[in-house]
Amino acid sequence: MPLKLDKIDLKILKLLQDNSNRTTKSLAEELNLSTTPVFERIKKLEKAGYIKQYAALLDAQRLGFKQTVFIGITIQGHTRSYLEKFVNQINSFPEVVECHRVSGNFDYLLKLIVKDIEAYENFILTKLTLIPYLGSVQSLISLSQGKQTHHLDLESLE
Repeated sequence: MPLKLDKIDLKILKLLQDNSNRTTKSLAEELNLSTTPVFERIKKLEKAGYIKQYAALLDAQRLGFKQTVFIGITIQGHTRSYLEKFVNQINSFPEVVECHRVSGNFDYLLKLIVKDIEAYENFILTKLTLIPYLGSVQSLISLSQGKQTHHLDLESLE
């Protein structure tokens, strides 16, 4: 059974979403609480799965990953076995940063971040097209990024 989140839990999640590197002490000061209840709430949120992990958000462009590509994919067979095999295969490709099962014209939508268009072509030729039950592949090359965030709108839950 999921936890019933109160306003303090939501505020902790918002603050950690803004900066997961904050100390429990700084969170407690901002919430006007002592460190022990804040620490206990964070552990409770982690244990219940509301906090999946802590990560550093890297600047892909600065690191040399200049190309983002979205790929719509159909699978030839729609059995559970084919779909599971596809997801397992995709999970082994480090270029794929997101994989979504979707409705509509595609079965899956992938998001890739690669160094350049040549790296994308190499991914298609040496990895993706080797999947035997692959149907169609349609690529969308990102020209620019208008927005990127990992923040959830927690205020809509209040």
